[in-house]
Formats: sequence, structure tokens, C-alpha cells
Amino acid sequence: MHSRGGRQAVTAPIAAEVEDATARLYLAIGRLARLLRRTGSPGLGPGAVSALATLARCGPMRLGDLATKEGVAPPTLSRIVAALVEAGYVKREPDPQDGRAWLATPTPEGETMVSGVRSARVRELQRRIEQLTPDHQSALVNALDALETLVGEESK
Repeated sequence: MHSRGGRQAVTAPIAAEVEDATARLYLAIGRLARLLRRTGSPGLGPGAVSALATLARCGPMRLGDLATKEGVAPPTLSRIVAALVEAGYVKREPDPQDGRAWLATPTPEGETMVSGVRSARVRELQRRIEQLTPDHQSALVNALDALETLVGEESK
């Protein structure tokens, strides 16, 4: 590798390996995420579980703020939150800072649902990791710092 401005330049063979690994990682993460989404969320789609988990983690939020955090359009999130309200997992409360606005707040049932889904997904992931060889388990553990760096603040 050559040094360029304090950073290491990547040689062509390494660049090709990184490109291949990037594509493989992208596919593996997508497949793993889909597999885990199907675990432990009876009756709720992935968007609803994600929105509910965000509310449980971050607390009451305005719909626009939640839509931004979830990376979806406000009308889409409005439908998701309406379904969560109807299911009893979220309640609407007036925004004390703006009487015209409202906050989406997880109910105790919503908090329980998120906790149950998270537990079921973690158990499923642990079950799959335990099926790996010891070498693969070690490699996965050793890769965690790099993966957490890739997702930045979202991993915290």
C-alpha cells in the first residue's frame, strides 16, 4: 500500500477483494435483516415494528420527526402510526410545546411488544450464531467494532 496524505492507498487486488466483500456483506446483511424481521412480530409489519421501537427508544415524537428518523414519507408513517394506535401500541397526546400538534407515545403494551420482538430476534440470531464453527464465531465477534463503526451513532 502507498501512503497518500496520511491515508493508505489501496492496491488493485485489495480493491477488488474489498469490492467483492462489500457486495457479499450487503447481501448477507439484507438477508439476515429480512430473516429476523419475520421473527417475533405477529401482525405487525417491519415498518410498524421499527417505528414502535424508535418511539420506545427515543420517547414521544411528532409524526414528522418520527418520519425523518425512520427515513419514510410522512403519509406512510401516518398510516403506520394509525395502525399502531388502533392496535393499542401507541397513543396520541397533545404536544405541550404546540397545542396544534400531537406526539406519538408508546403505550405499556407497545413497550412490551417491542421488548418481546427484540428478545425473539436476539434469541433467533444467537441460535444461528451458535450453529457457526468456533472460527466463524470468533471472526464475527472480531468484526463487531468495524460493523458498529459503519453504522455510527445508530449502534449506540
